[in-house]
Amino acid sequence: MVAVEFWYEFGSTYSYPAAMRIERLAGEADVPLLWRPFLLGPILKEQGLNDSPFNVFAAKGRYMWRDLTRICAAEGLPLIRPPIRFPQNGLKAARLALVGEAQGWTPDFTRAVFLANFAEQKDIASEETLATILSGLGVDADAALAEARTLPVKDRLRAQTEEASRRGIFGAPSFLIGDELFWGNDRLEAALAWAKRA
Repeated sequence: MVAVEFWYEFGSTYSYPAAMRIERLAGEADVPLLWRPFLLGPILKEQGLNDSPFNVFAAKGRYMWRDLTRICAAEGLPLIRPPIRFPQNGLKAARLALVGEAQGWTPDFTRAVFLANFAEQKDIASEETLATILSGLGVDADAALAEARTLPVKDRLRAQTEEASRRGIFGAPSFLIGDELFWGNDRLEAALAWAKRA
């Protein structure tokens, strides 16, 4: 069966509910799942934006926060607007998510970072915050953070972000089944259904 590639950005609001429910839904659908962290900032710059569209367009930003409140309430997810500037910088978290792939802790780490960002008012750019998350998962935080600083990991994230752009991804979350692109948390179920038919 064809896998669903879950492309997400740690600063992305709508990636939060997607990350919190995708593993359960993919399991129920018996669809393989690939976690693909990337950076949305470089892709937005390619589109001529130097900030999130939710900041550039005030009405869109107001709607997004209200919409996310409704989505999280329906899913039973906590939501507290980050006190730090939105969107938060997810660079270090994305590099760590790549580090975790070999040891299998990327999904748990990803969910914990999203909770820290959108439910706990934590600074996800802070190595202290990330180390606490890693330690809570039983991961050697010092070793993981050291590996995340290495050139091979930095290059992997850069390459993964370039791949996202090359494959037509323009926002997060996005779901790819082969070359078929689905964009947005509200397209998750459709993406899984497509993968089952593929």
